[in-house]
Amino acid sequence: MENIVKFETISQYNDFNNAETLHPLISVIDFSKAHERSWNGQKSVKIYYGFYCIFLKDIKCGDLRYGCNYYDYQEGTLVFTAPGQVMEIETTGEVYQPKGYALVFHPDLVHGTSLFKSLNDYNFFSYNTNEALHLSERERQIILDSFSKIKSELEIGIDKHSKKLIASNIELFLNYCDRFYDRQFITRENVNKGVLEKFEDVLNHYFTSEKPNTIGLPSVAFCADELHLSANYFGDLIKKETGKSAQEYIQNKIIDVAKNQILSNNKTVNEIAYELGFKYPQHFSRLFKQRVGYTPNEYRSLN
Repeated sequence: MENIVKFETISQYNDFNNAETLHPLISVIDFSKAHERSWNGQKSVKIYYGFYCIFLKDIKCGDLRYGCNYYDYQEGTLVFTAPGQVMEIETTGEVYQPKGYALVFHPDLVHGTSLFKSLNDYNFFSYNTNEALHLSERERQIILDSFSKIKSELEIGIDKHSKKLIASNIELFLNYCDRFYDRQFITRENVNKGVLEKFEDVLNHYFTSEKPNTIGLPSVAFCADELHLSANYFGDLIKKETGKSAQEYIQNKIIDVAKNQILSNNKTVNEIAYELGFKYPQHFSRLFKQRVGYTPNEYRSLN
């Protein structure tokens, strides 16, 4: 059986990093105070986290992997993980001193707060490859200030105001991360344009292959996987670049292909629907009418 290091609780992770447990459900960790590590000489170790983690590493002390892919991970980047995720660290096997910081918190901490309702809106907890948040020096300072404010609140001690104030500070921190990701989508415009071109290529190839017959309609998850991106990051990138969701983009492509088939051959609407990957022709006709304003047969007769 594969060996996985598991951290189920905040106190377990604090003990591992030589950090004091000021609150059972949240911690701000300074890795420079942790003991030197070698992972017993292993060059690869998998770690399971039972809580949310945000890592800000000041040195690159090993490549991070999630699934089969590597993070776009450099010094001074933020990496996010959600409860239940397993990360893999690949090292040289030599002893090293960790540096940097982490904010870790258990989902139980925010139950009953406004943050609990919006946690799923922060898609970056599900980003997984080439998708870390690269910070400017000013942004890095804002992140460190946020960590400091949360740590100061923890040092005050737990009272009836603690939960609300801590959750509010985490929410403010995550909103800053959201803003910085928006900036990253803009500053990486050339990279994003390349993703759009590849997305278009994936769809073009899809509809000239047997995949519609064997798989059905192309999904966002399928396209993201073809581009080696997480579905959430891919969806956010497409939305930022085009103003449309990835699903809308795919549906527009389906309509474009359908228009060409309707006008270029004498196949029935049902035949075209099945060739595009629809299970039920009426679903195709309904989508076509919604997007074009005419049924497929009406569109054919008008042209």
